[in-house]
Formats: sequence, C-alpha cells, structure tokens
Amino acid sequence: MFTGIVEETGNIRSVCDTGGGRRFVVGADVVLSDVALGASIAVDGCCLTVTDFGTDGEGTWFAADAVPETLDRTTLGDADEGDVVNLERSMAADGRFGGHIVQGHVDTVTVLAAAQHYDDGSRRLTFQLPAALDGQVVEKGSVTLDGVSLTVASVDCGVFDIAVVPHTLAATTLGGLAVGDAVNVEADVIARYVAGLVAAGRLGPRTPYPDPNEGPDPNEGTD
Repeated sequence: MFTGIVEETGNIRSVCDTGGGRRFVVGADVVLSDVALGASIAVDGCCLTVTDFGTDGEGTWFAADAVPETLDRTTLGDADEGDVVNLERSMAADGRFGGHIVQGHVDTVTVLAAAQHYDDGSRRLTFQLPAALDGQVVEKGSVTLDGVSLTVASVDCGVFDIAVVPHTLAATTLGGLAVGDAVNVEADVIARYVAGLVAAGRLGPRTPYPDPNEGPDPNEGTD
C-alpha cells in the first residue's frame, strides 16, 4: 500500500522489451535507501516489484518488470528512456499517513485537457473523466494521478479539476505536464468498492423490516 506522497522523481535509464512485457531500469536515490529484492515501489503510481538493484558510475538504480496487463492500462506502455517518473516506496507499518489509501493499481489513463496558472504559483488542472470512472471521482474526494495523492476540486461534464500547490508542482512530474499529456489514474479505493457493489446489485433499495404492529391479529379467529 502507498499514500500518494511522492518521495522523489527518478529517471528511466533503459527500457527492454521482454516478450509481451517490459523491463525498466530506473535511476533513483531516496527510495533505494533501504531497498531489498521483492520490495514494492510505485512508478508513476504503478506498483512494481524490485527485481534487481545496484550502483554504477551514474548512481544507484533498480530494475522492475511490467507485464502486458500493466502496460495496457498505464502510461508505462509508452514510457521511454530518459522519462522522469514519480517514485514512492510502499508505506511502512509505523509510517505517517500523509495522503490517502493508494494501492498502486492503476485503473486507466486520462489526458490533461486544460491548465490555468495563478499568480501564487499554483495551477488548476482539468483532466478528462474516463467513462469507466464516472461516479468514482467526486468533488472533494481523493484521486491519484501519476502516483500523486490529490483532492478533486470539481467534477462537471466529463472532466474533473485538480488544484495543485506550488510544492507539489515542483516535487513531482505534474509541474511539467502540458495539455494532451497522459497520466495514470487510480480512483479512491472506497469509491471503487462501492461502485463494485452497485454493479453487483448489492446496494439496491433497502427492504424494510416488517412492522410488528402491522399484519394479521394473532388472536383473530379464536374464541
């Protein structure tokens, strides 16, 4: 599990196709301070497993494999050498919960539709709302974009807005987004489960309990 508080940005040093999947080597620093084989690191919001790590003349790095399912659902399918990515280690049991519950299981990809810049350095970013997430992205609720925990400012007519403070713009890849750029989206896990229950018909109209004061008289028909 993650919290959506990006620890650092790294760079993709190499990408190697492996059958239907891809192997990424990512240069990083902070997230490798206590790295171990099998550890989980979110790369632009995608939970990946560390399969190798080391140090060379360019610094420290880790390797991770992405299977076809991950490549089909996320921007990692189009990622290339030199791309900058947001990185976060899985949350420690005694860690501070700064964002919201993030699984690292990306739902789909969306694109930046518009950006408004403010004098205080903040930005209001408008993203297309994927039809599959309709009802799961709600005003003042949480959403994860490229691994960043964010609060939804508004939802309207197939789009949703995010208000981003200067620190987040500087500390993550969100500051470099241009209109048309794609980002990974993960809906809030609570909204995801509610949507699943509704789709399964488990949250339909409630059947009221019978009123004990209504119905046939138990003494009716007796002498």
